[in-house]
Amino acid sequence: MAVLGANGRMGSEAVRAVDAAGDMDVVAALGRGDSLEALVDAGARYIVDLTVPDATEANVRFAVEHGMHAVVGTTGWTAARLESLGTLLSEYPDTGVLIAPNFALGSVLASAFAAKAARYFESVEVIELHHPDKVDAPSGTAVRTAQLIAASRSEAGVGPSPDATTKALDGARGADVDGVRVHSVRLRGLVAHQEVLLGSEGEELTIRHDSFDRASFMPGVLLGLRGVAAHPGLTVGLDGYLDLGL
Repeated sequence: MAVLGANGRMGSEAVRAVDAAGDMDVVAALGRGDSLEALVDAGARYIVDLTVPDATEANVRFAVEHGMHAVVGTTGWTAARLESLGTLLSEYPDTGVLIAPNFALGSVLASAFAAKAARYFESVEVIELHHPDKVDAPSGTAVRTAQLIAASRSEAGVGPSPDATTKALDGARGADVDGVRVHSVRLRGLVAHQEVLLGSEGEELTIRHDSFDRASFMPGVLLGLRGVAAHPGLTVGLDGYLDLGL
């Protein structure tokens, strides 16, 4: 397999994790500016894309067009980009792509638990906290969590969270993701953290996940690599590879 973005913090961690795994090898480790043709020359059958939003779509399309399965941790995949990728994958029915907003298994579980619980509470909001070098806000994980929550509440016929705000500074109430408020914190010393706050009259439930080190993402990366060939087509979210039974 090959790692794209191998010189970054996540990419270098992925190279070490794959090297330490007994059932796979790194045949190529590409950094910024390296030619994607090196993937073909190296005979890569799988890629892990941990690059930047501006590059990830072209990287994944190249991989699919050359018969490579792709595991993607890079954000920036809009609905339009996902639709375009799905159309491309229909031409390559044996190829799998996993796009995972978060590879930490605890984070994936926390988002699933929050979505399940959200239908039982009147109010719900999401707070995500990351290091100040992160380029996107809200995080892909927070957006994914809010989307799962919104879908769960809609399916259960639960209305929007009550909010009597009529005057507010821009951004004071956070971003609106499918009707769920999401707030972003950027602070030196943090890695990746998220809280989902759920409330009803007289009670509150907080579901929180903390990643203190990028090593926490590597079991999910390896799980994705081991499972992507068995899941042809496009899968969004590592929960698609887990039997959560929720």
